[in-house]
Parts: sequence; structure tokens; C-alpha cells
Amino acid sequence: MCRNIRTLHNFEPPASSEEVHAAALQYVRKVAGTTKPSQANAAAFERAVHEIAHITEHLLEELTTSAPAKNREEEAAKARARSAARYAS
Repeated sequence: MCRNIRTLHNFEPPASSEEVHAAALQYVRKVAGTTKPSQANAAAFERAVHEIAHITEHLLEELTTSAPAKNREEEAAKARARSAARYAS
């Protein structure tokens, strides 16, 4: 369920609000153990996603590094190469 959570720090351009929200959603889904909450839990679920996304954005703003920013396309190509090697038949 958490395979969609990607590293968001130290990329150029910086992570978008949509990427942060998607990571928060995956995290809450994992913790809650469900991909879709019941109506009784929907408000708490959405509030948790919103709060975690908000805190994540603050975290990303405050993190510092001396490493050069990573390129999204290059990192995606590396991930595809690792996947191809792992699942080669």
C-alpha cells in the first residue's frame, strides 16, 4: 500500500502540493489499514490526510542539504532500471 510514497526532499523543482498530498494519503491509508474509510470515519481520515500533508510541507521547507538537487527524470530512469533488473525473466 505504501509503494506510492516517494522521496520528496531535494528535488528540482521542489515537490508539489499534489505530491505531498498523495504521500500523506498513502501514509494515512497504511496506518488506518484501509484505502477507503467508512462514512463514520471519513471526516477523521480526511482531517488526518490534510494535517499530515500540512506538516510534511513544513518539514520539506525546513530541511537543508549540501547535496545537489536530484532530477526527477533521472531518478525515475534509475528506478525503472532497478525494476527491470529485479523482474527480468
